[in-house]
Amino acid sequence: MILVGHQPEYLSYVGFFYKAAKADKFIFVDHVQFLKKSFQNRNKIRIAPGSSGWTWLTVPIITKGKRFQKINEVEIDNSVRWGEKHWKTIYFNYKERPFFNDHKDFFENLYAKKWEMLADLNEEIICYLFEKLGIGAPIYKSSDYNFNGAKTDLLIEMCDKLGADTYLSGVGAKTSGYVAEEEFKKHGLHHIFSDFEHPVYVQKFKPFIPGMSIIDFLFNCGAEQFKEMIKKR
Repeated sequence: MILVGHQPEYLSYVGFFYKAAKADKFIFVDHVQFLKKSFQNRNKIRIAPGSSGWTWLTVPIITKGKRFQKINEVEIDNSVRWGEKHWKTIYFNYKERPFFNDHKDFFENLYAKKWEMLADLNEEIICYLFEKLGIGAPIYKSSDYNFNGAKTDLLIEMCDKLGADTYLSGVGAKTSGYVAEEEFKKHGLHHIFSDFEHPVYVQKFKPFIPGMSIIDFLFNCGAEQFKEMIKKR
């Protein structure tokens, strides 16, 4: 049984969902420290070619006096009209893409709602996309458990608690030194890395730029193309 864990990111990229599609169980790792300038509250979308051809969509958060807050404790700063801005940016850059209307209502309603907690926002988006992309693994939250470890120890703890014999890490973990694979063997567990290779697809603008939010793939290619990509790998 394969377990996949990940911090609940904002509009994460294709590789996040590719990894989740390989899971028998998925866990939001929301009890760890929030990291500033990470994908936990921002991501990239494609825009007209200019200095970079992409832009950040950033959810403003309250950080004053909260240097070491956990992800599930992060509050959104609603003194800024970020939801309206994000929706307008998404709408004007993707409204003509072939699969935009399939998901328009969800995102329009999402950004019209006042969100208080960052994790709630991110998890709402991720759960919607899991459904549309055919990712059916049951979902858990690390904050519902009493995990004490960090890095490899945490991954092993999560496997033990959720009854998994294998943990699947993302491609980035190969070079980060985050995973000590020999520790998995000591505990009778397996560890594998994702075989994700970023797809090249038709974007609104050229040249192709990888690493955009999943919505760039979704609006340009549709959910069925994602499902086909998973079947082939």
